[in-house]
Amino acid sequence: MKRWLGALVALGVMAGAVQAKAQERVTLQLKWVTQAQFAGYYVAQARGFYRQAGLDVRINPGGPDIASPQVIAGNRADVIVEWMPAALASRERGVPLVNIAQPFKRSGMMLTCRAETGIRTPQDLRGRTLGVWFSGNEYPFLAWMSRLGYRTDGSQQGVRVLRQGFNVDPLLQRQADCVSTMTYNEYWQVIDGGFRPEQLTVFRYEEQGVSTLEDGLYVLENRLSDAAFVQRMARFVRASMQGWDWARQNPDQAAQIVLDNDASGAQTMNHQRRMMAEVARLLDTGNGRLDPADFERTVQTLLSSGGDSPVITRAPTNAWTHAVVDAIR
Repeated sequence: MKRWLGALVALGVMAGAVQAKAQERVTLQLKWVTQAQFAGYYVAQARGFYRQAGLDVRINPGGPDIASPQVIAGNRADVIVEWMPAALASRERGVPLVNIAQPFKRSGMMLTCRAETGIRTPQDLRGRTLGVWFSGNEYPFLAWMSRLGYRTDGSQQGVRVLRQGFNVDPLLQRQADCVSTMTYNEYWQVIDGGFRPEQLTVFRYEEQGVSTLEDGLYVLENRLSDAAFVQRMARFVRASMQGWDWARQNPDQAAQIVLDNDASGAQTMNHQRRMMAEVARLLDTGNGRLDPADFERTVQTLLSSGGDSPVITRAPTNAWTHAVVDAIR
């Protein structure tokens, strides 16, 4: 009997080893720190969607000192989450990133203003001080100002640009009339800072016609010639979109999963719950297939942004593919 039980245990260990070996490793590099902006990936991991797809996924959080394109260029990730302006800029500068899926359909970028300044319409922005994120995030703003006919050099008929850090202090301290915010993050920092929604005027880039695609999935172009890699990415995208769908339907549980993965301990349940609710409004509800029209809108926005150092100087080619989503079964 003991010998028979021992044999069963050995067979179980062997089966487990074979199953573990069958799990293919995928390293995902996030654009920013662990938060509900990336809930779908953490949910896919926690709920076993990656495991069911035969994948062992390692999720690496980002941060202010981590540039996703540099990480993947250094072969330290298989796939990254990146905003399209940064991805296209990297492609033009020699890192051949290709969009394989677009989980975020809409942009969450906004300009949030103090209503007490009298700002009600875009025309009221003339002569104002506006907080703007740089490092590639300024180009939708520059395209918007170009459409309005406003210079960004601080001249009387234009606007004064204040380089904004990763906070909303210029608005809270009344150093700026408006600041850059995301629907799911910094806007709520303004609310938590003491403002009520009715005390704010908000301009969504999506509604101004100058939004660019955010939070897409990118790989290096040369890896797409490997059929096995394409199949692995197809399973990864399918499981990730399962994670996003579950997160959208279960926002509170998804927020808790994010907190469970926050090694910094800096996040709170209240903030992550609000973030998840807002992120859900931006998501694609299909399989993550990039809409070419959205790509073209992003490119045209970037090309029309002007400035001394444009993010891209020409329309890119081969910067996206449907090969991965077409391989989803």
